[in-house]
Amino acid sequence: MFVENLNRLLVQNFNYFFSFFSLSIVVNKHKPWIETSYHGVITENMDTVLLDPPLVALDKDAPVPYAGEICAFKIHGQEAPFEAEVLNRTSGEGVLRARGPIDCEQQKEYTFIIQAYDCGASPSGANWKKSHKAVVHIQVDDVNEFSPVFREPLYRATVTEGKIYDSILQVEAWDQDCSPQYSQICNYEIVTQDTPFAIDRNGNIRNTERLSYDKQQHYKIMVTAYDCGQKRAMESVPVHIDVKPVCKPGWQGWNKRLDYEPGTGSKQLFPKMHLETCDGPLSSVRAMVELQTSHIGKGCDRETYSEKSLQKLCGAASGSTDLLPAPSVSTNWTASLLTDSGRDSDLIFRFDGRQAANIPEWVVPQNLTDQFTIATWMKHGPSPGLRAEKETLLCNSDKTEMNRHHYSLYVHNCRLVFLLRRDFIQLDSFRPAEFHWRLEQICDKEWHYYVINVEFPSVTLFVDGVTYEPYLVTDDWPIHPSEIDVQLTVGACWQGGEVTTPRFTQYFRGSLSGLTIRPGKIATQKVISCLQACKEGLDISSLESLGKGIKFHFNPAQSVLVMEADDLESINTAMTKVSYINSRQFPTPGLRKLHITTTVQCFGEDTCISIPDIKAMVMVLPPSEPRITIAGVERLVWPAAQLRAPVGVALFKDIHIISTVTKTDATLSIARRPGVLELMHNLDYCDVLVIGEELDPERESLEIHHSSLLGKHLDATNSTSGISIYGVDSMAHYEQAIRQVRYHNWKPGGLSERRFRLSCSELNGRYTSNEFNLEIGIVHSSEAVEHVNHMAVQSQYMRPVHHPLVVHTVNSDHISGTPPAATVVIVMCIAALVVIVVLGIYRIHTTHQDGSKEDEEGRKDPEMDWDDSNLNITVNPMEVSMEEEPEEEENEDEEDDELAGDLFSAESEDSDEEEETNIQKGKVKGKLEWDPSTLPY
Repeated sequence: MFVENLNRLLVQNFNYFFSFFSLSIVVNKHKPWIETSYHGVITENMDTVLLDPPLVALDKDAPVPYAGEICAFKIHGQEAPFEAEVLNRTSGEGVLRARGPIDCEQQKEYTFIIQAYDCGASPSGANWKKSHKAVVHIQVDDVNEFSPVFREPLYRATVTEGKIYDSILQVEAWDQDCSPQYSQICNYEIVTQDTPFAIDRNGNIRNTERLSYDKQQHYKIMVTAYDCGQKRAMESVPVHIDVKPVCKPGWQGWNKRLDYEPGTGSKQLFPKMHLETCDGPLSSVRAMVELQTSHIGKGCDRETYSEKSLQKLCGAASGSTDLLPAPSVSTNWTASLLTDSGRDSDLIFRFDGRQAANIPEWVVPQNLTDQFTIATWMKHGPSPGLRAEKETLLCNSDKTEMNRHHYSLYVHNCRLVFLLRRDFIQLDSFRPAEFHWRLEQICDKEWHYYVINVEFPSVTLFVDGVTYEPYLVTDDWPIHPSEIDVQLTVGACWQGGEVTTPRFTQYFRGSLSGLTIRPGKIATQKVISCLQACKEGLDISSLESLGKGIKFHFNPAQSVLVMEADDLESINTAMTKVSYINSRQFPTPGLRKLHITTTVQCFGEDTCISIPDIKAMVMVLPPSEPRITIAGVERLVWPAAQLRAPVGVALFKDIHIISTVTKTDATLSIARRPGVLELMHNLDYCDVLVIGEELDPERESLEIHHSSLLGKHLDATNSTSGISIYGVDSMAHYEQAIRQVRYHNWKPGGLSERRFRLSCSELNGRYTSNEFNLEIGIVHSSEAVEHVNHMAVQSQYMRPVHHPLVVHTVNSDHISGTPPAATVVIVMCIAALVVIVVLGIYRIHTTHQDGSKEDEEGRKDPEMDWDDSNLNITVNPMEVSMEEEPEEEENEDEEDDELAGDLFSAESEDSDEEEETNIQKGKVKGKLEWDPSTLPY
């Protein structure tokens, strides 16, 4: 039964399955149908595609279930970033979507194949059918997401002034968007306001007006861009437009002013200079650089030491007489002349045709032999009038009765004439008397240095170191000898005879400085060159780098440099090497003008290109001014006997001279201290002047031994007013010389003190030191001290006893007499003195025993000082009023004092309330060898 039922069931199911399968095969007879092609549009960054026609699949099996339904759309092509979805199976509607973001900038279009699938004949999808293949073409719509960007970060252009350009340059921007609407640049705009430029839609920039190089040489404008969607560039681009002048031949790349700092050596004037010839063919170039310094000092920056100091510095022979010294008490003949100190303490005398000076007879050189030299600085211009009168610089003529000119130097019609008329000798004949020179320098209103060397009958003129022979020499009879006195004058000639009233005549109009006469010697070429040498000039740095293609030469003063080259590169290289140099440690500050003239020659032509002249300047900055300081002991006390000694006393044994500046300059420094910089430079004179009454030649003098000046560029002169040491030399040499200045007074009498003042100078007073005042006290109480000293000394060697030496001074009222009350004081003082002497002898004896065990270290230096703690001797103030010792004892004292040296050098203070004066004595090292008869006091 069970089996039968099972079999029946199986048969029924089999029949059912077979019937269904047969029906399905019959039902799904048609394939789905879709369009053959589709066109779609998708906006980037969106996912839905808009198709035309819409995506719809049809099946003829409809409305049969499954067979007439659409189950899927499939896209063929793995690269297509799209997928299709069925919206309605019955109607067959579908949609096309993007699987991810679509970027137009990466791909603008897509093409792929799509097919539709029905659901088959049953729910299982069996026996499904697909449509034919349709082509789908999709275009990606762009979105304006990017801003324009310029292709260059900066645009540059150069234009020539005076021209209108259609296009100076073109700027270009681009856009990353993919579509023409958003990727194309539709407009450009100049953002900068008020500029003479415009820009078109294509980015071409043009000028709207003619540009001027003098008005503005450089323009900076900002430009922006817009795409066709009117989106503006995020950043504007700068455009630099340089305006160059119309090509004009000339020097370029130079500065009109150059600052020169003292002490920096040679400095290039035109390190970036080059010549523009506008491509003109040239065969040679000649450039002349001129340094104009006529307004500085006497034509340029020279050393401004005194004439005597300069001559000694340059090695000139001694014996020169300065006829135009600085006015002073001893040289007062120049006091009435007009002076023009100018700059840098350079003494210049200006003559306007109304001033002249008579040289005192004691100054005039008396023995002008066949050899002598006349030298002067002169600045002179053309004389007024058609027939100008003679203008006399120097004239030696008869003082009275007659009007004979023995020798003179004068200017006449821009000729320099030297007259020399000799006295009669045994040979009575014509001899050369007038020597004429015609030179441009005489009337060019510039400073020149003139030297006339006379080696009779030959006369030679040097002008700025260059030799000139006279173009005309005239003879004359010698002058008859007479007893008439002569008068030497400067600035005119003295006419003492043949007129009613003696007067000056033939006045000079111009400026003079350093007028000297040196009899018996002529100046050498080396000395002349040294005396007129400029300390500033032009220079060429790195001569070896010039090459063989350049030729150059300087004038003697190195104020003019001429260079020649065959090509542009050589002359450009040479000009960058031209330098300015000033070798003075303290140059004259101010402007120096530069003038450059250039000549260019072309092939086959004399001159083809005109090069404008250049005018520039060098500014020499002010140097750091030194502060010269003299320091030392300002008060000394000496015994009168020491002043009477033949060697006298040294006034400035411990003097020190230093110079400092506040500006830091390592090139000049020799020592570095916090807040101060010490300099090493020269001095040109130091004066020791007497304060108060002048020296009495009958009893006192200031002296410096000639040996103290040997090996130095120093010399000295003295008078009753003091002593002057002069010459260009170092501060150390001046210190050594000043320490040897000695004061000698062989009759001090009642003199109680003398005061002196020391001052020094650099550059003829341009920099001066402080005034160092020295006061020396003179002690006249030698008798009592001498008496005690003779009693105290018992042995040859003796240690100094460490007690202060006390010397009592005496008031004037004690000298006249001794009142009874004072007698008691005298007796008590004598008793105390005896006790002290006894104790002193005992102490000396004991110290001698100790001293004999030590080696002798040397004898006492006559100039050695004593320490103020060595010896204490109290002297009765009344004994000072005793009569002076006999003459023979005084002579012994002088010999003793000569050995004692600087015994009483010290600072002391006088007080009316004190009766004791402490006199310091210098320290004595080791043993002191004393003669028992010469104990100093």
